[in-house]
Amino acid sequence: MTTFVDRVELHVAAGNGGHGCASVHREKFKPLGGPDGGNGGRGGDVILVVDQSVTTLLEYHHSPHRKATNGQPGAGDNRSGKDGQDLVLTVPDGTVVLDQRGNVLADLVGQGTTFVAGQGGRGGLGNAALSSARRKAPGFALLGEPGEARDIVLELKTVADVALVGYPSAGKSSLISVLSAAKPKIADYPFTTLVPNLGVVTAGSTVYTVADVPGLIPGASQGRGLGLEFLRHVERCSVLVHVLDTATLESDRDPVSDLDVIEEELKQYGGLDDRPRIVVLNKIDIPDGQDLADMIRPDLEQRGYQVYEVSAVARTGLKELSYALAGIVAEARAARPKEEATRIVIRPKAVDDTGFTVTYDEAEEVYRVRGEKPERWVRQTDFNNDEAVGYLADRLNRLGVEDALMKAGARAGDGVAIGAEDNAVVFDWEPSMMAGAEMLGRRGEDHRLEAPRPAAQRRRDRDAERDDPQREFDEFNPF
Repeated sequence: MTTFVDRVELHVAAGNGGHGCASVHREKFKPLGGPDGGNGGRGGDVILVVDQSVTTLLEYHHSPHRKATNGQPGAGDNRSGKDGQDLVLTVPDGTVVLDQRGNVLADLVGQGTTFVAGQGGRGGLGNAALSSARRKAPGFALLGEPGEARDIVLELKTVADVALVGYPSAGKSSLISVLSAAKPKIADYPFTTLVPNLGVVTAGSTVYTVADVPGLIPGASQGRGLGLEFLRHVERCSVLVHVLDTATLESDRDPVSDLDVIEEELKQYGGLDDRPRIVVLNKIDIPDGQDLADMIRPDLEQRGYQVYEVSAVARTGLKELSYALAGIVAEARAARPKEEATRIVIRPKAVDDTGFTVTYDEAEEVYRVRGEKPERWVRQTDFNNDEAVGYLADRLNRLGVEDALMKAGARAGDGVAIGAEDNAVVFDWEPSMMAGAEMLGRRGEDHRLEAPRPAAQRRRDRDAERDDPQREFDEFNPF
């Protein structure tokens, strides 16, 4: 059974905003006491939070679909709907959030680091909030906005100071088990280690973490073996340790060629050229291993490597190695810029919702309006309510959309689309439609929309025909 997962595709959906309420206050001797519809509640956000007690993405591998709760709709008597509850998802330290195209959205490092993966929708305003001196009793309310839904990819990059790399069965797991309190699986066959193991090492006053990366083989950077799957775990380390097997039983291998192969794979993977390297000649407790280590050590030192001869079984040379690693880690930490104390600064999100653009789409033969405000207003409009549609027309006119359409060359009857190409609202433009709440008729109706909406006219014709007394007389007197 899988117990370690370091890459998952997560489908997140924030909560939808609750709809506003259209209500009129009624009580004894006061049947029309004014609008009292409450606002809808905000939809819940989907938030990723770093929790250092979490070490794997296994939970999201089994259940990749996550959704926050919706906001509740408003009610009469000025009662606002309840906000949706935020959905908090804990992730391991070092999790990278990417979109479907591979673009990095966030790099979550450090306990408590958060990222809003999905923004909840706004709640719609009730008719009490929409009332004004000119529109005293609105017969409509605004709809809640849908929550943000998208697919993201979570990749775990282990946060470690030292990474042990090498061929399978080079002794990396044995080395980390004696350097730290980690207890990885150890056996005498290749690819015993299937997941990265972490261990904490104390050397004097320095405490650092060591990661045991599963064995690399030629072609690992292109996906062979387990290399491509786990090479990402060495990206955050301060030093790379090449663990070379001086007692290999394979006749076509030797420690120097193993080092060259691993270095080539690291070069092909990229981004690790600036990391210092240390070479560890392991298994010197075997006579042939000690002889081979003495033979190749001068060549490795001539290349500029620091070389340490160790035996994880006999526990030889471990102290010198641990202190050498502690010194390099301490230097790397000192070279990093000092982190300033985190200050809580509340800044409103900068949104340019005052502007919009009008372009002509030749393929669809429509004038396309794009902008934060027009698109949000369309999402909030109930198109089954004539008065709500008229209110939308008033808002667009005040924003200057009608003037911009005229300048772009639009004429009466031309198609106008507001919103993205795949989810736009398209209508026939009538420039004669004038703004003004004083032109409204009964609640929920707007006679400015009667002509462009034949369905509404047909409904009125049917109602008039049903109420015609002459029609009733003709039905009962066919002669």
